[in-house]
Amino acid sequence: MTADNPQQGPDSDVPVDETGAVGTDLDVTENIIHRVSNRSFTEWYNEQQFEQNILEGKAYFNGPSPPKDPERHTPSKLLQCHRKASYARQNTPREGVPPKGLFWVGSAFEEDFIVPYLQEVIPDRLYVQNSLWIDTTISRDGTELRIRGSTDPAIVTSEANPLFLTEIKTTTSLDHLDEPKSHHKAQLHAYLYALNETSDFSITDGMLVYGSRETFDLKTFHVTFDSEFWDTVVEWMVAQTEYEQDGELPPATPERDWECNYCSFKHRCGKANTPYADIGYTGLLPLFEEYDRENLIDYLDSRADAKLTPTLAYVFTNLTDTYGVYDWSCPRCSETYAWDAVDWDGDTSEPPVCPDCFADGELLTLSGPEPAEQQ
Repeated sequence: MTADNPQQGPDSDVPVDETGAVGTDLDVTENIIHRVSNRSFTEWYNEQQFEQNILEGKAYFNGPSPPKDPERHTPSKLLQCHRKASYARQNTPREGVPPKGLFWVGSAFEEDFIVPYLQEVIPDRLYVQNSLWIDTTISRDGTELRIRGSTDPAIVTSEANPLFLTEIKTTTSLDHLDEPKSHHKAQLHAYLYALNETSDFSITDGMLVYGSRETFDLKTFHVTFDSEFWDTVVEWMVAQTEYEQDGELPPATPERDWECNYCSFKHRCGKANTPYADIGYTGLLPLFEEYDRENLIDYLDSRADAKLTPTLAYVFTNLTDTYGVYDWSCPRCSETYAWDAVDWDGDTSEPPVCPDCFADGELLTLSGPEPAEQQ
C-alpha cells in the first residue's frame, strides 16, 4: 500500500485490500494482460539496450548516427547495392521493422558459442581476442578512402599480435551455401588489408564461419587475401564515394534480384508496388505508414526541421506534440489545413479531399517538404 492510495500496491495498479492481499484473480489476470504487449516489450527492450550501451562505454550507439562522409567506409557495408549503401550511410528513414531478433541471435551466437569454441580448439599458446579495431586510408585514382571498423574474433599471440581472423555470420539455412558471399569476403579482406598496413607483421588468412540459426550447424570457408579481388572492392568504394561527392543517387545494383524484397528502402527506391521511385535521401514518403516507431524517431531526431506526415500522425498520435506535423495543402486552391482538421480516417488507399474543392475531388498533399526524386 502507499500513503497516497492505501488500495494500491507500491508502483502497481493491482488492487489490494487492507491486509495487503492482492485483489481477485480476475483483477490480476486483466492487469497482466494489459501490461504484457508488443508496445511495452519494445519499450523495455530499447531501454535495456540504451543502458547496456552506457554500461559498456558505447553511449554513441544511443540515438541516430551522423551521415557518413563520402570518403569513409565501413567493412560490413562493402560490395553491396550502391543505392542501398548510400541510403543507409545518409540516415535515410528505413521502412518496415528492423530485424532485432536476427541481430541479437548473431551477437549471442558469436559471444556465447563461437568464442568459447575457438578457445577450446586453437593450438596451445595462442589466444582469442574478441575484436580488433582497424582504421586505415587508401589512395586510388586521386580519391582518398578511409576504412574504419572492428573485426570479429581474432586468433592472436601472447603479445596480442593477430595471426588469423574470423568473420562470423548466422543464416537460416546452409543448404545452398557453396562459397562465401562476396560482401562477406570483402569485409574480411578489408580487415586483412588494414592490419597489414598498420602492423609490422603479415596477416593474410582468415575464415568465414556461417552458423545455422535453426540447427547450429557450421560451414566454414578459408579465405586468403586476394589482391585482384581486393581491387574490385576498392573500385566499388571509389565509385560509391564519387556518387556521393557528386550528389548523385547511385544505381540500384543488388547482387541478386531477391535482395530487393528484403531491403529497408525498397519503396523509396521503386522496387515495391507503391507509386515511388528513385527518391532522394531525405524526407518521409507521403501517404506511407510502414515506418517502424524506433527508426522513425531516430530519423526525426537527426533532422532539426523534420516533422511527421499527416499519415504518420494518425499512426503515431502520441508523437505529434513532440515532433509536430506538416499541414495538408491543396494544389488547386493553395489552402492549407491542420492534419487533424480534415475529415479522414487515415486510410491511405483513399487520400483526403480538399474541403473547399470537394466537388472536384482535389486530393490534398503535404504542405511541408516532400522527398524529391533524385536527379
